Amino acid sequence: MSRVPVPPGDPGMQIIAPALERLPGIRHAFFTRRGGVSGGPYASLNGGTGSDDAPAHVAENRARMAGALGVAPERFLTVYQTHSPVVVVAQAPWAGDARPRADAIVTRVQGLAIGVSTADCGPVLFADAEAGVIGAAHAGWRGALAGVTDATVAAMERLGADRRRIVAALGPMIRQPSYEVGPEFVTRFKADDGANERFFKPSPRPKHALFDLPGYIAARLTAAGIRRVQDLGLCTYEDPTRFFSFRRSTHRKEADYGRHVNAIALEN
Repeated sequence: MSRVPVPPGDPGMQIIAPALERLPGIRHAFFTRRGGVSGGPYASLNGGTGSDDAPAHVAENRARMAGALGVAPERFLTVYQTHSPVVVVAQAPWAGDARPRADAIVTRVQGLAIGVSTADCGPVLFADAEAGVIGAAHAGWRGALAGVTDATVAAMERLGADRRRIVAALGPMIRQPSYEVGPEFVTRFKADDGANERFFKPSPRPKHALFDLPGYIAARLTAAGIRRVQDLGLCTYEDPTRFFSFRRSTHRKEADYGRHVNAIALEN
C-alpha cells in the first residue's frame, strides 16, 4: 500500500489520488469542505442530503461537484447509506428521493458519477480502467467489518472487472490517534479474526483503545486480492479547515455536521 503526502495548506475543493489519476478515462475526486455555498457548521461544500442544511445549498454544492467531474447534476449519484455491505449497480440516474439503500455503488456506464458521503468513515474509490468498471464504497467500521469492500470488488467483477487490475484509493477519514473506542469494540473485531488485534493500540484512557480504520480497510483490500491500494493519509478529525468530522462535531457539542462526497466517473 502506498501513502501520498498532501500539503496541509492545500486550498482546493477536491483531492486527487495519483494512483487513480494515472488511469485513462477515469475522473474522480475526494471533495473537501471548501468551495461551496453553505454556512455555519456546513461551511461550505456540504453534500449531505441527510443533514439539516438548506436543501438549495446542498443541491448547489452537489452541482458544483458534478461539474468538477464533468457530469450533469442528475448524473451525480449517491445512495441512502446504512452502514451495510450492500452494493448496488448504477445503470441510469435515479431521483434523489429514490436513492437505493446501500453503502457502495458500481457501474460500467460512461458519464455517470457514483459517490459515497462521509464525515469520518472511510471512502474507497475503485477502478479497473481496462474493463471500464468503477466503484465507490462507504466503509465505516460496521460496513468494513461486514465486508463492504469485499462485496464491492465482487460486484465489479460481475460487471467484467478483474481484481488483479483494480486500483483502490482510500480518502480522508478519521485516523488512529483520534479514534478512541471502548473494550466491546475491540472484542467484536477480535472475535471476527484474532489477527485484528494489530489494528488497536492502547489509549491513555483505561480499558479503551485507538483503532486504525484505514489500516483495517487496506488489509481487507489486500486480502481480497487488490494489488494496488493507495492511502491518502488524511485525517478528517484533525483538519477542521478542510474536512467535516462527525466525532469532532460531537465533541464540540455542535447540533449537526456537514458531509463530504467522494466520487468517481467514467468519461464519455
